[in-house]
Amino acid sequence: MFDAALLKSALDRWCAALEAAAPELNALDGRLGDGDLGATLQKCAANVRAAAAGLPDDLAGIFKRCAGACANASGSSFGTLLAVAFLTASKAAGGAERMDRRATVQALDQAVAALSARGGAARGDKTMLDSLHAIARALDESPDGVALRPVAVHAARAALDEFRSRPNRIGRARMFADKSVGLDDPGMVAILRMVQAL
Repeated sequence: MFDAALLKSALDRWCAALEAAAPELNALDGRLGDGDLGATLQKCAANVRAAAAGLPDDLAGIFKRCAGACANASGSSFGTLLAVAFLTASKAAGGAERMDRRATVQALDQAVAALSARGGAARGDKTMLDSLHAIARALDESPDGVALRPVAVHAARAALDEFRSRPNRIGRARMFADKSVGLDDPGMVAILRMVQAL
């Protein structure tokens, strides 16, 4: 369970993790894309940091401000999708003062649906959708009272292991489908780095 205060502190770690992972993500993306994923997420982190001082004291408002920060990061598709995910979380939070495990699962499921509708990817395409879905299912199957972070990290790692031997089926990486077999999807790695920080 988390509230606005806990979310704010988590966002600081989230930003630091994306900044630290930028070189790794750029290198991974360079094998299958244009090599700017790390730079994009670094800009998202910088924008979220800039907004941190004026973040509101409610979950929905914090998520919405983060959505705007990521939307302004760049023209990158991943930045746009991250903004969609934050905006979906804002709507899922509604007027709630805190989100428990069940509410978190619902928000993740809604995010997967929104991201699929916006980006055209489906589960099984070897994208961050597969990581988010795996995290949601692991949290859904875990008992009340367990710490969310270890469950989410384990699920994100398991998703990487499951999809590593598969080809990417969407985005720029689909043009290198055969080459993508045996490689981790950069977006899935980005999700792992995010949940490790939270």
